[in-house]
Amino acid sequence: MSSRLTRTARRAQTSKLAGPNLAASTAEAPSAICGCGAHDTDDARKAVGVDAGIKARNLTRLRRIEGQVRGLQKMVEDDRYCADIMTQIASVHEALRAVGRELMRNHLRHCASGAIRTGESQAESMYDELVDMMYKHSR
Repeated sequence: MSSRLTRTARRAQTSKLAGPNLAASTAEAPSAICGCGAHDTDDARKAVGVDAGIKARNLTRLRRIEGQVRGLQKMVEDDRYCADIMTQIASVHEALRAVGRELMRNHLRHCASGAIRTGESQAESMYDELVDMMYKHSR
């Protein structure tokens, strides 16, 4: 974990020194630093401004998904019909996408909007982060 933090810290420092064109010039584009200030903690990045109700709903959804995955394991163990298993896999995918949508909504509402209002430098960093997230998570 410390090597990950070191890498992240190095990226942040390099990004500050080289400016906004660094990502375009490197072979491995570094992930943008979240503009919400969550990257400022030493031990781990934390979400800022998470509504307790949203968190509870996401945890409930994730527990339900965990149960669905255990059901999938049992279906495979029991040699269930492949089409039925695939239907359940699609259901798990959709449930995970629903959690992702809620997380994205929260990120936009709190982290992104705050960073965009803060200033040009943080706004550019947040725009990069949002574009990276859209490409990574739209697959």
